[in-house]
Amino acid sequence: MGNYSAVTEFFLVGLSQYPEVQFFLFALCLIMYVIILLGNSLLLIISILDSRLHTPMYFFLGNLSLLDICYTSSSIPPMLIIFQSGRKSISFMGCALQMVVSLGLGSTECVLLAVMAYDRYVAICNPLRYPIIMNRVLYVHMATWSWIIGCLNSLVQTVLTMVLPFCGNNVIDHLTCEILALLKLICSDISMNVLIMTVASIVLLVIPLLLIFISYVFILSSIVRINSVEGRKKAFSTCSAHLTVVILFYGSALFMYMKPNSKDTKASDEITGLSYGVVTPMLNPIIYSLRNKEVKEAVKKVMSRHLHL
Repeated sequence: MGNYSAVTEFFLVGLSQYPEVQFFLFALCLIMYVIILLGNSLLLIISILDSRLHTPMYFFLGNLSLLDICYTSSSIPPMLIIFQSGRKSISFMGCALQMVVSLGLGSTECVLLAVMAYDRYVAICNPLRYPIIMNRVLYVHMATWSWIIGCLNSLVQTVLTMVLPFCGNNVIDHLTCEILALLKLICSDISMNVLIMTVASIVLLVIPLLLIFISYVFILSSIVRINSVEGRKKAFSTCSAHLTVVILFYGSALFMYMKPNSKDTKASDEITGLSYGVVTPMLNPIIYSLRNKEVKEAVKKVMSRHLHL
């Protein structure tokens, strides 16, 4: 393998072949990051302050908002520095930290969206038993295990990646320290990493998506049987927001992690990464606010209270 010095830093060169769009990407990501922070913070605050929103659905939604704030804060600020200053280097430990945080929170969101689908299934298919089934102990445990599973997956995959030799290869053809981009730099056998990633993708992407699909088959069949038009509309509005978020998140995640690997990172992969890491967290609070009457009323209540003060 030759004598190679240990890698102490990486260079993130994603989309560097398009220097003319760097300022545009900087402005776009900055605007979206501000919207992410404001939108998700507002949703998190009102779900805590408004007693009417102290339900399992809004508890999970608050977790989703917190997750999106943390996820984007681990990747967008370094990305903005790259776009604005041209400083593309990141330390070895900084790269490992960014990867463990982003992968952990992304994995957590996969599980959390499946948990939210189950919550909607119980609420619509078993409305009378909903308070008994989705009691506080259960939904707190479900959210907690979503975080634990996501973080454990991330920790295992990050450690197994970062202990392997890079043999001097330290140019990452991506905007962030993304695990697929890093695996391309390793100069030893990565069959174990690929196997673990494949298993993790099936467990955290395919199985939750299958459970969400099954939940919505039962949900839609129950909605169709509701006699009142108003009842059908209300049931559908509470589910359509979640379903929209699922399609956006899982669509980009499946494209990234379940497609055949190629040695070169394409621009489409990096744009998908931006969609997965920036666009979806920005749209989450907007979708839930527009689709949900209770959220709109809670926002108005908080705003009016603030104006009176």
